[in-house]
Amino acid sequence: MKAARTGAPGARRADARMNRERIVAAAREVFAEDGPEASLNEIARRAGVGPGTLYRHFPNRRALAAAVVVERVEVLVAHAERLLDADSADAALAEWLAAFLAHARLHQGTGIAAMVEDADDPGADHLGVDCHRLIADAAAALLTRAQREGTARPDVASADLVQLVVGIALAAELAADPRQPERLLALVLDAVLAR
Repeated sequence: MKAARTGAPGARRADARMNRERIVAAAREVFAEDGPEASLNEIARRAGVGPGTLYRHFPNRRALAAAVVVERVEVLVAHAERLLDADSADAALAEWLAAFLAHARLHQGTGIAAMVEDADDPGADHLGVDCHRLIADAAAALLTRAQREGTARPDVASADLVQLVVGIALAAELAADPRQPERLLALVLDAVLAR
């Protein structure tokens, strides 16, 4: 059997995959440092690729921001799936909502906007992932478990819970006290959990 040549399609696909991963990792860092208007050239530089390679993978800023958000949402959803096996349903729900709040605050500029589909943007749906649906499903699974076990009010809807956490994240931008978002989340949990 012959060894794969460097120019073989499999090697090119592996290089392309590695380039994409490096671009997303660099984008995560640069967006976190400089916000949603961060330099795409700086992202390419940190990823060790040229601007052309960046644009081959991501046709525009929105598509790149969406890729960063999708990666974080997948981590958040995996966390929710692990918490479904936790001993305490209400503690699991509280832990995940705190993680979701941290995610929403971190990705306030790049994430929340990038999750909204824009029919006029050719790069908006290229990832084929509905972040809203993934988050809603994760919240629903944890809330339903807590409701089934009697630790959460039965009249609470998961969509309302998600909206409240997003609202807290948005309000945090204006808060003078950096601890206010956690206090607001504690108020939401006090209202939701049937203690």
